[in-house]
Amino acid sequence: MNIIPPNNPPNNPSNSPLPLVSRPHGLARWIPIISVLRNYQRPWLMQDISAGLVLTAILIPAGMGYAEATGLPAIYGLYSTILPLIAYAIFGSSRILVLGPDSALIPIISATALPLANGDPLHAIAIAGMLSILAGIICIIAGIAKFGFITELLSKPIRYGYLNGIAVTVCISQLPKIFGFSVDANTIWEEIIGFGRGIYDGRANYTALAIGLACSIIILTCKRFAPKISGVLVVVAGTTAISSLFDLSHRAGISVVGALPQGLPAFQIPHLQPVEFKTIVSSAVAIALISFADMSVLSRTFAIRGGYKVDRNQELIALGIANIASGLFQGFAISSSASRTPIAEAAGSKTQITGVVSAICIAIVLCFTPLLLQNLPQATLSAVVFSAGLGILEIEGTWRLYQLRRFEFVLSVVCFAGVALLGVIQGIFGAVVLALFAFVWSAWRPHYAVLGRVDGLKGYHDILRHPEGRRIPGLVIFRWDAPLFFANAETFCEQVIRAIVTAPTATKWVVVAAEPVTDIDLTAADAIAELEKTLCKAGIGLCFAEMKGPTKDRLKRYGLFTELGKNNFFPTIGQAVDIYVQVNKVEWHDWHN
Repeated sequence: MNIIPPNNPPNNPSNSPLPLVSRPHGLARWIPIISVLRNYQRPWLMQDISAGLVLTAILIPAGMGYAEATGLPAIYGLYSTILPLIAYAIFGSSRILVLGPDSALIPIISATALPLANGDPLHAIAIAGMLSILAGIICIIAGIAKFGFITELLSKPIRYGYLNGIAVTVCISQLPKIFGFSVDANTIWEEIIGFGRGIYDGRANYTALAIGLACSIIILTCKRFAPKISGVLVVVAGTTAISSLFDLSHRAGISVVGALPQGLPAFQIPHLQPVEFKTIVSSAVAIALISFADMSVLSRTFAIRGGYKVDRNQELIALGIANIASGLFQGFAISSSASRTPIAEAAGSKTQITGVVSAICIAIVLCFTPLLLQNLPQATLSAVVFSAGLGILEIEGTWRLYQLRRFEFVLSVVCFAGVALLGVIQGIFGAVVLALFAFVWSAWRPHYAVLGRVDGLKGYHDILRHPEGRRIPGLVIFRWDAPLFFANAETFCEQVIRAIVTAPTATKWVVVAAEPVTDIDLTAADAIAELEKTLCKAGIGLCFAEMKGPTKDRLKRYGLFTELGKNNFFPTIGQAVDIYVQVNKVEWHDWHN
């Protein structure tokens, strides 16, 4: 037979079509921007700058709006944006993740800071800043302790459900603004009801609606047919110019961004009374958990979409540093943004230089041109966010789940419904719990099989799939396809006995094909010991074949290995069969391996 060598032999890895994944070493491991700059490509610069300019136009009104929703002066939303963008650009491992004020944190910040402040806005700012610092410290400790492993619970169905839930929530929240009015709502149901009432009461502004629809069409058209053109930048610049030229805020009554306060944040350590620390610690823990859960899903999702990997523990550290930076410069707690990150992606962002550009632009605007975007229509911003929401929908992936894995589709729907109706954390938590339950259920009632020989096939195979398979007289080869633990140990024993009872001939030996058994806990070991005693009384021997070394080591620690006897453990099923055939004088020619 002629052997054809592969096109890419092992001694020439540079020709390998597979991507080589390596972890940064030295200082670059802790400061990922070093690796970004080392591998930065010149064509990326204009794309990052363009995306940064687009993102600036979104971050400014978004930051101000979140600050007002929290109960703090609008300018502090921008203070919570500038330093976190730079901090994450330096320490974060995601290429395009955008950090800043987030709607998921607003209820916690306002419910903690405002009551303690007793109407004093400066004290409320200090409390919010200290919340951010404490949450940041918690995140850094968690990152150093390598708690980022929890992201392994966020499977593809959960990511799809999360993105779809965020997309629907974002799109619905922007509909009233596209129609030219606002709705005071905290849930998606309140948004829908408020939007319907606004339309019924005739509050829609058709000039704003025309701007919003036109901007949405332009953005989506550019994305579909001219991806090199930033549709977001086109509509932001164009509608600002048109609004200024025709004075639409006065003549047509549309809402515009308005003038910004002037000045940069100053370094300031928040001063609190010792008794106040006890009150805000629990809130800081909640902020850390919510922001990391949200960030871990978002960063991992966009990393998969972009074809790269993120360091989950470094993400925790970067999130912590960004929160501390925000708190020390008169800001409040921040997280990743599920609405602004897609905007950066859609605008062509390649690296975190986009965030640095945005931070610099916001600082320049605050210092020198606070009136630059005063005539930018709110409908334009809503159209940008609405289009970004549509861009993160995972319809194709969800449909594939429906076609191929119905239970995973249910997981995705549960996560979607939870995120859209209850909130990000509730939705993700509900889906994770359901996924863990499914895992436990599959391990509780795993697949098992009785094995036999099939002509023309090497090894031993499930006789239910191969009814033509031949079974060795007096021997039951039983395979258990899961770890053995407290929940399934009894089932294992029952099925072994059932295999013995239904065997075509009187059973002398039972050989457990144990290769799939990756673990045996103490409860299962005791059950095996009882099973061995029961079989021994019936004159039936119990043996194991192909058991992995670590699993066998556990049995040695339990004392079960010695109790069963070393000779009852075989390296392969074939060797176990050979010994059985020799001991019981079974005709050799039919069963030789």
